[in-house]
Amino acid sequence: MSNVILLLTESVMSGAMDPDYKMERPPSSYGSMRSESEESEDEGGEDKEVAMILPGFIPIGETRMQLIRPSESPETLYTVTTQQPPPGAAVIDTREYYSDNYDDDEDMEENLIATSPEPPEPVEPDDTTQSDENFRLGRMHPEQDLPHIFRSIQSALANLTEEELYFFKIGVLSFEKSFTRENMMEGDLLDLVDMMLEILGQDRSLMVTINTLESIKKKTLADELQNECRRAWTRFQLKDDLIRKHQIIFEGVPRAGKCKPLDVVYVEPQISTSCYGGVDQSHEFHSHPLQPLQIPSPDTFVSLNNLFRLQKADGTPVRTVLTTGIPGIGMSVSVAKFCLDWAKMQANRDLQFVIKLSFHSLWNLRNQNLPYSIMEVIKYYHPECKDMRHLDKEDCKFLIIMDSFDCYQAPLDWENSPVINDNDTQAPLDILIVNILRGTVLRGALIWILGRRAAVSQIPSNLIDMVTEIHGFSDEMKDDYFSRRFSNAEQATNILEHYKRLPTLCMLARQPFVCWMIATVFERCYRSYQGYGEHPPRLTPFYIHILIVQTNRRLMFYYGKQENNLKWSEDDKQLLVKMGHMAFKMIERKTSVFYEEEVKGCGLNLTEVAVFSGLCTELPAAASDTRRTFCFIHFTFQEFMAALYVFKAFHIDNKNVLDSHRTLHIFKNHQNKSAALLQSALDRTLSSPLGDYDMFLRFLCGLLSPACHNKLLSGFLFPHDTPAVAGREKMQQLLEKKIQTAPADRVRNLQECLREMNQEDD
Repeated sequence: MSNVILLLTESVMSGAMDPDYKMERPPSSYGSMRSESEESEDEGGEDKEVAMILPGFIPIGETRMQLIRPSESPETLYTVTTQQPPPGAAVIDTREYYSDNYDDDEDMEENLIATSPEPPEPVEPDDTTQSDENFRLGRMHPEQDLPHIFRSIQSALANLTEEELYFFKIGVLSFEKSFTRENMMEGDLLDLVDMMLEILGQDRSLMVTINTLESIKKKTLADELQNECRRAWTRFQLKDDLIRKHQIIFEGVPRAGKCKPLDVVYVEPQISTSCYGGVDQSHEFHSHPLQPLQIPSPDTFVSLNNLFRLQKADGTPVRTVLTTGIPGIGMSVSVAKFCLDWAKMQANRDLQFVIKLSFHSLWNLRNQNLPYSIMEVIKYYHPECKDMRHLDKEDCKFLIIMDSFDCYQAPLDWENSPVINDNDTQAPLDILIVNILRGTVLRGALIWILGRRAAVSQIPSNLIDMVTEIHGFSDEMKDDYFSRRFSNAEQATNILEHYKRLPTLCMLARQPFVCWMIATVFERCYRSYQGYGEHPPRLTPFYIHILIVQTNRRLMFYYGKQENNLKWSEDDKQLLVKMGHMAFKMIERKTSVFYEEEVKGCGLNLTEVAVFSGLCTELPAAASDTRRTFCFIHFTFQEFMAALYVFKAFHIDNKNVLDSHRTLHIFKNHQNKSAALLQSALDRTLSSPLGDYDMFLRFLCGLLSPACHNKLLSGFLFPHDTPAVAGREKMQQLLEKKIQTAPADRVRNLQECLREMNQEDD
């Protein structure tokens, strides 16, 4: 029997010495990494003989990998890969033999030691199972990936004595409650690192290791580990900061307690590489828009996380991407989702760093009137990037996100700004920004710029590789948003069905901002009004809400006012009234676009109208027209603003601008004043082709309702003590009479006008 076993053992050993034979590393979740002791043994050359360590035996004072792991040790993909024996290999369990015959077979043991093979080469896990994921998410830099972090933590802990390692484990237990004392004390050093990485993940394992080493007075080891994993450490801090800032979304004007998890409510809008202005051309009455607009085809759509996988016309990857869209289309939320996906390693893992430099913050920094280098700017907003020199290296792929370009209100000299070639050269911020886009500083950076079209149109086209445009929600995306927004399925269904009763509201809901407003308003109405939902909702209150929210955002975002100090000044009110006057003249001219000279003709500032107001946008210039072209965010908003101007002139200035030959102060009866205004509006509407004034009339009737002008607009556009419009019964009778005599194609809109005026709820 002894001879048979000896022959079998010699056979196995001779096979192991074969150059084509490869021993597998024992099971380990991250066992493909080699310990330092194994690497030092290999340095002696191929001819060096090494004694084999018997299974299950670990010399005291050493921390070597156990060949027999506990059965309860966690397993991962790496374990599954590395624990399989080579095809056709003979596997002999010699533990029982050695325990029973150790004294009788000393000669055979000496023979085994003398002829033992060199330590096995580590078997790297088969990466084919990860290829699809790596293509989709991006392959991480080697210094930020798992093997490097594993080896670095292992190397740092290998310098601890047995007592220090014990205190390290106790320290980890105090940091993390995910471990038990039992599993923390079991196993060797590799088991410990393996378990930490499996349970905590690579970033948190690195952080816990560094913090624990510092807590046990091993500051030098902690610093060495941090320097060894500098890229991973910086990325971890950037990710932590982005998750903290963007995991919760405040929709509309931020209010305490009014927030949702971004991952829960976010629906990705349509983003196109064909930029036609982003204005929805649909209208309840006009079969064709007054200004022909093009719609991008589906094959031009690109997903948010693939923006930097686009290529230029010559096939080279893009460096600078510009994204624009109309106000309320979701640019800021899309930036937040991009950052959150990267921080959670769900996309773009090949980007080593994602650094946000908002133009809103840069504008505040510019007001200090001090020169900065670009590295000083980055460190100012991201202290975790201090002492980081990786941005200068050729193998460093990182992204700079510069959103809210419209907040940077200083003109930039794109042609004459001096060239800066060094990241540490100080210069005024205006010059730094120009050189970032030129690519002379932060040479290896990918740049993502976002802003409203009227602002970003000043950037020279030769500095932009790709222009994209957010086009908002499709019908399916709207439904998806409402189903995500409400955890109660019945509530989501009720709101979904309710808002679809208004065709114009369905069109406007293409903007994510409007979807949020629909959800917010309807949720409140269903809670506040008993039996709400019996009648279709009114349209005018929604447009008033949009007007108020966008004006308040203008005051907060561009003028730095606090939420408790959003009282509209007389200039703020006049801005809206003058924009309404311009909108009214556009309806009279039967156009949906306006030009810079018209803005100035109304006594308005172009930037205030086209950028800050949040109510207008710039359209791409036609090839036949060199003038800059603008329009309202939707044609119905132009009609609403025109109605607001007419109502304000009636309610405050006592004028009927619809009838140039008559002013309302000649009427002694206040009820006749409102009826006279309505009569003038009806005359214009019914004498014009369908669609010219029909929506204008509906909004005007809605504004004549006390629920709108004396409730929603009170304290904003009108003082609190302004009396409500009288003569409601007279106006109702006038509308009812017109409904009976109006042409058939006008009856439905007149019925809607009557409901806008009389319905009490929203």
